[in-house]
Amino acid sequence: MTAPAIYRYFPSLDALVIQLTRDLFDEVRQTLETAREAAGDDPAQQLAEMARSFRQWSVAHPAEFALVFGAPVPGISTFDDDCAHTEHPAAAFGALFTQALLQLWRQAPWPTPPSEVLRERLGDALQPLKQNQGDMPLEVAYTFLSGWVRLYGLISIEVNEHLGWAVTEPKALFEAEIRNLLQQLTAGR
Repeated sequence: MTAPAIYRYFPSLDALVIQLTRDLFDEVRQTLETAREAAGDDPAQQLAEMARSFRQWSVAHPAEFALVFGAPVPGISTFDDDCAHTEHPAAAFGALFTQALLQLWRQAPWPTPPSEVLRERLGDALQPLKQNQGDMPLEVAYTFLSGWVRLYGLISIEVNEHLGWAVTEPKALFEAEIRNLLQQLTAGR
């Protein structure tokens, strides 16, 4: 197919990038759903397997990772603007993690800063997440973002090959972080 021929199917470059991003979010979400199902009924194991699956997909697909999870494509904000809807592919991706976290929290809450402290420090800052992912307790929203920063940060730095100065095997560091996160999340069990 020639470059101009693609515009028979998409009205603009923006529309092409948005559809490709949606498709990639669906692909990675399906990968995570498979991992979640393989992990069984334990939400802690589901979180671990989904995180591992996300890392494997990301490392195997660096260009796709960059498009979906990297810096936004200049001038294309429509995709991000629509993420507030629960049926949006990015929200569906995030919901896999938040659902497992909520289930784990209901079984046995883990230690977090007190909700009064979180409310004082974050105020309504986490409101978009709480609305997009269902009305979750502030402690769960905070834990989700804290865990996502750890997970995404480690994967992103590995995908972009910026860990060679520190570790010879990034997977070992990732596994150590997953174990630490699971210890935090299961401390109340």
